[in-house]
Amino acid sequence: MTQEPTARLQFADLMAGPDDQVDLAEAALLIACAEYPELDVPLYLRRVDDLARAVRARLGGDPGPAAAMRTLNAVLFDDEGFHGNVDDYYDPRNSFLNDVLDRRRGIPITLSTLYIEVGRRAGLEVEGVGLPGHFVVRVHGTLVDPFHGGTVLSEEDCQKRLDRIYGGRLELDETMLAACERKTILARTLRNLKAIYTKAGDFIRALNVVELLLRVEPGSLEEMRDRGLLHASLDCYALAAGELEEYLEKTGNAPANEQVRQKAAELRALAARVN
Repeated sequence: MTQEPTARLQFADLMAGPDDQVDLAEAALLIACAEYPELDVPLYLRRVDDLARAVRARLGGDPGPAAAMRTLNAVLFDDEGFHGNVDDYYDPRNSFLNDVLDRRRGIPITLSTLYIEVGRRAGLEVEGVGLPGHFVVRVHGTLVDPFHGGTVLSEEDCQKRLDRIYGGRLELDETMLAACERKTILARTLRNLKAIYTKAGDFIRALNVVELLLRVEPGSLEEMRDRGLLHASLDCYALAAGELEEYLEKTGNAPANEQVRQKAAELRALAARVN
């Protein structure tokens, strides 16, 4: 018997609770159960705990913030060899925390998730920072990039990264440096995964991700629309039409909805023919 149905219920329970009580590592592993139904979540949580114990053992007494950050970096990047997967960035495995722990590689948001949870368990103040196009962390007020081996970042460094991604069209502002809520981090992880699956034409897996996203953000109109479009891609015409019609009912007559309106009408016609 697989663990996936239980994992989905556990994930839903986590998402129903307060944001500050969400264990990011546990939630990320429950997401991975959709791909790995037999995943031993407690085993992988113990591995995160073990990393935190290694950090605490090396910290000793009460070091300053800079020393604490250097110790966390040393354990994760020097001792354990975690690093960004620059060779195969869009490999779905980079989005699953169990794979990140096994393979020692990931994308910015999963490496940041690991960094946050190891740091938190070790008693450090670590929060996620969702820059556009990149994800980093803040450790006791210092910006750190887990994807690039724990590099310390200034605001100027962040602007340079935005310039590389957006060709100088986007200027850094304070809102981009705000701490992310835990559920926001999970939603961003899931949206990355949805984009990977959709681009690959793996609509069933993308749909499963959307269902998880709707646990994180109940009532999300974007996900309601995307669920309808994914059902359309799977030739579930009546179901897709109903979901897109519900989306249109809730979003009104915005000009941007015209394509969705046309799609819903086409799907309703196809459903009528099939029936």
